[in-house]
Amino acid sequence: MSDASGVAADQLRAFIERVERLEEEKKVIADDIKDVYAEAKGNGFDVKVMRKIVSLRKRKPHEREEEEAILDLYLHALGMAGAEMAEA
Repeated sequence: MSDASGVAADQLRAFIERVERLEEEKKVIADDIKDVYAEAKGNGFDVKVMRKIVSLRKRKPHEREEEEAILDLYLHALGMAGAEMAEA
């Protein structure tokens, strides 16, 4: 049904409600991920490193290689060669 300005109010409301439900699901999943990291930390794992690994695994191999090459180039330019992972 359209109101005076031509907006299909029922359809708009349905979209908004769907987004709101998905946002709530996203929050629940984010909380679950937080719990997994807390459990891993409790078992002695380094969560910062785990997050880095998860981030790296999301990327394609050629993207990781390109980033590593640029990082290495920049570290050499700053006289920090060999310190890549110590600081990362």
